[in-house]
Amino acid sequence: MAQFINPFSDWGFKHIFGREISKDLLICFLNDLFAGEFVIKSLAFGNKEQIGLSKDSREVIFDIYCTTDEGKEIIVEMQNRGQEHFIDRALYYTSRVIVNQGIKGEWDYDIRPVYTICFMNFVDPLLPLGKFRTDMVLADRDTGKTVSDKIRMIYLMLPLFEKTEAECETDFERWIFVLKNMNTFERMPFLAKNAVFKKLAEISDLRTLSKKDMDKYEDSIRIMRDAYATYKYAIKTGLEDGRKQGLEEGMAQGMAQGMAQGIEKGMAQGIEKGKAEAEHQKNIEFAKLMLSDGDSTEKIQKYTGLTIEEIYAIAQSLH
Repeated sequence: MAQFINPFSDWGFKHIFGREISKDLLICFLNDLFAGEFVIKSLAFGNKEQIGLSKDSREVIFDIYCTTDEGKEIIVEMQNRGQEHFIDRALYYTSRVIVNQGIKGEWDYDIRPVYTICFMNFVDPLLPLGKFRTDMVLADRDTGKTVSDKIRMIYLMLPLFEKTEAECETDFERWIFVLKNMNTFERMPFLAKNAVFKKLAEISDLRTLSKKDMDKYEDSIRIMRDAYATYKYAIKTGLEDGRKQGLEEGMAQGMAQGMAQGIEKGMAQGIEKGKAEAEHQKNIEFAKLMLSDGDSTEKIQKYTGLTIEEIYAIAQSLH
């Protein structure tokens, strides 16, 4: 039976990496990620909510946001399911942190480096095929020479990491192996390799969680599973609707070419509809969790995009 937290749940990921008590785990992971480039001695967690550029702009909320002792700003995000424009979203997040460094009045644009690290429990077709780690910098297209070190985005597609426990040679590879498989372990591997894995085992051991934390963890797991089930169902029904609509449109056109075009269009529309329904359901589950924590209607509306009427209806259903 699994003994450790699932790091792909929202609460689980932040419990492992996003707390003062476990800060040294994040420092160790980042130093292993950037092995040979620089060493982080300490870091400070920052406000995970970046205020919009205008009064009406929504805030950007990070999973983890911190600043190193050298002034580098680091965003760490965990994404459990594929999302349209995910690459652009990471670019937008990184850019917002850079923009927020701006100083009114005289300023020479001396900006601090901003790194975004994305744990992805899916494969994004826009990233290099078959490559687990994609490291993006501003560089000359022809020579590959880095032009600026102020912006960097690292994408880690965990399904493409295929090494076994015995094949892991570096601490970074051991980190990835553990995070990818941790919710299946009965024992934590690599305890003799590095003391950090002993602390990771202690922090993530389900048996050490308080009842309050266990309730939050189970809520997070339920939301993750419900969102996945909704996503799968939405994709299935979207494909079925798309095939039906595509066949009808194709048959109306009367030729094989028309049928192919109709099916393709209908499937695309069905998939988009399914994704929208899955996202809406995820926001509903998130609203339920926020309501149980006593958050205000205004805050829930801001973070989920749901209407006030929808939030009231959800609140009524919980009583």
